[in-house]
Amino acid sequence: MLDDSVLLSLLQLVSPALPVGAYSYSEGLEALVDRGVINRKETLENWIRQQLQYGSIRIEAAVMLRTYQSFRGEDLEAIAKWNAWLSAARETAELRQQSWQMGRSLLKLLIELQPQLRSIAGAIDSSCNYAVAFGIAAACWQIAPQATIIGYLQSWAANLISAGVKLIPLGQTAGQQILLNLRDLIIRAAQEILCLKDEQLSSCSWGLALASMAHQTQYTRLFRS
Repeated sequence: MLDDSVLLSLLQLVSPALPVGAYSYSEGLEALVDRGVINRKETLENWIRQQLQYGSIRIEAAVMLRTYQSFRGEDLEAIAKWNAWLSAARETAELRQQSWQMGRSLLKLLIELQPQLRSIAGAIDSSCNYAVAFGIAAACWQIAPQATIIGYLQSWAANLISAGVKLIPLGQTAGQQILLNLRDLIIRAAQEILCLKDEQLSSCSWGLALASMAHQTQYTRLFRS
């Protein structure tokens, strides 16, 4: 169980009001909606389920956990290594730029809130991935690892659902129903990610890569990715 202070820290970290720009990204979803691949509640939920089971979001969360552990162990070299590894693993330029922009924004915010983290930021180059900054924040605020992963996955899913509600479009109730339906899967995915060894860090994200590449050349867009 999280104590009240830690719970508030987690809620602050996953809040849609966190000024990192997550609302401006759809992670290829806009291209899928434009092509009619995702056009209703069921297809949106299925896309998110597939990502949680097999997609690169699992790798992001696993790297976030390793950053968390490295921060607790005061291993700045490991944090820099995992940041570079995740940058290299990004499928497209759009997805990489999204991760870097959100990561820089969160790291800047963390330094302003807690100046003692400035030395940590200095160990990472300017291309800080969002998962890495998230792991640093969670470790600094002493949020339990499993709760941190659940929060990361929940925040990611909620952002995609919000994009889907606007793009398809769907009603807000349908969006909340999808999020409710995903609860058990998010918990199960978090438990699996906790147990992943380094050599097991892989994903099947070719659908996401193709959607992101299509979005890069889409004629009209609402979202940055």
